[in-house]
Amino acid sequence: MSHTSASEKEKGAVITDWRPEDAAFWQTRGHRVASRNLWISVPCLLLAFCVWMLFSAVAVNLNKVGFNFSTDQLFMLTALPALSGALLRVPYAFMVPVFGGRRWTAFSTGIMIIPCVWLGFAVQDPTTPFGVFMVIALLCGFAGANFASSMANISFFFPKAKQGGALGLNGGLGNMGVSVMQLVAPLVISVSVFAMFGGTGVEQADGSSLFLENAAWIWVPFLIIFTLAAWFGMNDLAASKASLKEQLPVLKRGHLWIMAVLYLATFGSFIGFSAGFAMLSKTQFPDVQILHFAFFGPFIGALARSLGGGISDRLGGTRVTLINFIAMAIFSALLFLTLPTNGQGGNFIAFFAVFMGLFLTAGLGSASTFQMISVIFRKLTMDKVKAEGGTEEHALREAATDTAAALGFISAIGAIGGFFIPKSFGISLELTGSPAGAMKVFLVFYIACVLITWVVYGRKTKK
Repeated sequence: MSHTSASEKEKGAVITDWRPEDAAFWQTRGHRVASRNLWISVPCLLLAFCVWMLFSAVAVNLNKVGFNFSTDQLFMLTALPALSGALLRVPYAFMVPVFGGRRWTAFSTGIMIIPCVWLGFAVQDPTTPFGVFMVIALLCGFAGANFASSMANISFFFPKAKQGGALGLNGGLGNMGVSVMQLVAPLVISVSVFAMFGGTGVEQADGSSLFLENAAWIWVPFLIIFTLAAWFGMNDLAASKASLKEQLPVLKRGHLWIMAVLYLATFGSFIGFSAGFAMLSKTQFPDVQILHFAFFGPFIGALARSLGGGISDRLGGTRVTLINFIAMAIFSALLFLTLPTNGQGGNFIAFFAVFMGLFLTAGLGSASTFQMISVIFRKLTMDKVKAEGGTEEHALREAATDTAAALGFISAIGAIGGFFIPKSFGISLELTGSPAGAMKVFLVFYIACVLITWVVYGRKTKK
C-alpha cells in the first residue's frame, strides 16, 4: 500500500497499482476510487448527451425565430449529430488507453463548449445559412462520441461482477442528458437569461418572446465546471495503458460484429427515437405541444438503462436481451394502430404510450447488450491468453483492454441509429406522407435480432 501511495504521489493523478479483481484491494481502496471516478464521469456524460441532442429541441423552433427550412432539412439537422457522433466514436473508443481516462474526459468535455457557443449566436441571425447549421450539428456529434470513451474508461475501474451495474449507471444516467435537455430547453428559451451576452429573443405572434439561444448557452457554465472536476478529480490508470496496435485485433472477432448489430437495435433505437420523436410527433399530431412531453421518452429509456445493468448481472444479459427484443417487436407492431391515415384519425395518447414502451425497451436492451459484451469479450480474451501460456495477471490486463475497445467500437455502430431513424422518418414522410414505411423496416430488424440473439447466444448459455 505504501508503494502505491508513493507512486501516486510521484505521478499525481496516475494510479500505478490497480487490481479490481482482488477482493481485499477492492474493499480497502478500489471501491472508493472507482466510485469517485464513476460519479464524476456520470455528469460529464450527461452533459455530452445534452449537447449531442441539442438539435432535437432547437430544430422544431428554428422556423419560429425567422428561418424557413423544410421538414426534411429540419430532420436532417436532428440526424447529423448522430452521424458524426457515430463516426467519431471509432477513434474515441481507443483514446482512453492511449491518453488516460482523466485527461481524455476533461478534454472531450471541454471542447463541447464550442458548438454550444456558436449555435447560440447562429440562431439569433435569420440569415445564417443552412450549411452553417449543418456544420454546428456535425460538431455536436463530438459530444455523442464521448459515450465510447466514457464507457471504456469506467470498464477499467470495476471488477467483472460489478461491470454491468457500473456501466448501466454510467450509460443510463448519462443517457438521462437527452431527457434533461428536452425538459430544460423549452423552459429556458422562454426567459431572458443571457441578455448581457447578446441574447435578445424573437417576439412571437402571442406577444411572448423566444430566446432560442438559451437552449445552447445554458450548458456552457456546467461544461466548464465538470471539465475542471474531471481534470482535478478523476484518475488515469497505468494498467489501462495500451497502444492503438494492441487494441485493434479485437476488430477481427466475429462476436464484435454480431453484438454491434444487437446494440444498434437497442441503443440505436434509443438515440434515434430521442432525436426524431419530437419532429415526428409534430408531423403526425400538429395540434399537440409535443415539447411539453418529449422529455418523458428519453427519461424512461435512460432510467431503464440505469437499472438494466444490475438486472442483467442477476438474470443474465442474454435472457434479458432476448425478452427485450420480443417486446420491441410487439411495440413496433402496435404503433401502426395509432398513426393517422391521410392526415385523419390517429390517437396521440396511444401513439405516445407505445413510444414510451419503445423507449423503455430500447434503454433496457442497451444495458443488457453491454453486459453481454463485457462477459463475452472478457471470457474470450482470458481463454486465449491462458491457452497461450500467459499469466492470470496478463490475462486480466489484456481482457480489460479488449473489453474496453469492444465496448467503445460497438457503441460507435449503435450510434448510427441516431442518424438512420430520423432520416428514415423524413424519407418515409416525403415519399408516402406517413412514417409507417420506416416503422416496417424497424419491425423486421427487431424480429431479426430476436432470431440472432437466440441462435448465437440463447441456445448455448443463459448468461
